[in-house]
Amino acid sequence: MEYRQLGKSGIRVSVLTMGALTFGASGVFAKVGTTDLPDATRQVDRALDAGVNLVDTADAYSGGASEEIVGQALKGRWDRVLVATKARMPTGTGPNDAGLSRHHLINACEASLRRLGTDHIDLYQVHEWDGATPLEETLSALDDLVHAGKIRYLGCSNYAGWHLMKALATSDRLGLTRFVSQQIYYSLQAREAEYELIPAAVDQGVGVLVWSPLAGGLLSGKYRRGEQPPEGSRRFAGWNEPPVRDEKQLYDVIDVLSEIAGDRGVSPAQVALSWLLSKPAVTSLVIGARTDEQLADNLGAADLVLAADERARLDEVSVSPLLYPYWHQAKLAADRLSAADETLLRQHITR
Repeated sequence: MEYRQLGKSGIRVSVLTMGALTFGASGVFAKVGTTDLPDATRQVDRALDAGVNLVDTADAYSGGASEEIVGQALKGRWDRVLVATKARMPTGTGPNDAGLSRHHLINACEASLRRLGTDHIDLYQVHEWDGATPLEETLSALDDLVHAGKIRYLGCSNYAGWHLMKALATSDRLGLTRFVSQQIYYSLQAREAEYELIPAAVDQGVGVLVWSPLAGGLLSGKYRRGEQPPEGSRRFAGWNEPPVRDEKQLYDVIDVLSEIAGDRGVSPAQVALSWLLSKPAVTSLVIGARTDEQLADNLGAADLVLAADERARLDEVSVSPLLYPYWHQAKLAADRLSAADETLLRQHITR
């Protein structure tokens, strides 16, 4: 297992993270999978044995049941693993039971600590943007929790590029603890993160954790052009996240994935994960599994290194069009690009 530095922090995390979205899944989360405590413990065992040292959950997953199961599954071995969780989504029906206010964040953190059965959270992530709460309030509350010893590192998730930069600038201006990471959606199926979020991560030294790196299973090899979603899959159960904007391109990507996987004697899922791990700023991929077999297959991606020509084929078939102002920059600013600029523009210029 390879370990990478998490942004500008001093901790190193495995390139694969154990995702706990399916743990205790109920309600809408049951569409993703229903992993009870014995199954979750077995999956955590396998992940830790493979060298995974980060488990990711959230207080919103199945009303906190995911956090409870993570806490029970890790009893007696907290020294072997880092735990990440999130806050922002509704945890009750009251007017202050959601968002990133000081009130909600402190209550949410205390509740997560109780469910996890620990005295600290290694990586506490704001789960989504809150445009109704001043950033100063959110970031100062998080900073207080860090200084109280209840949180060790901070991250954000699902921010836009300007959200991330405003948060980092606010932290710097006020001398508050900075986000060391962002958790974002990024995959061969949708590369929008390359417009702003990946360049910002490179420029600011922010680590990138990727959720749903297999596009909700679309890149697992189970889906084929012209065929119905396989029974038992997320799409079959009505889970439509992430959305598919260009179905033709999706299946073109799947075709190339399958060809490379066949040539290498590995699964399409392993190829898709390996491609992501080769991308700038990407620190770790959050993998989850409905079955032990899926988990074992995903863990195998840590050992797969794609050749340059294989990465180039995947880049070409999955490339996103340049939006403004990027097409203008590619045309007229190519003589003075930074490393952050090049994460998006270089591939288009060379094409």
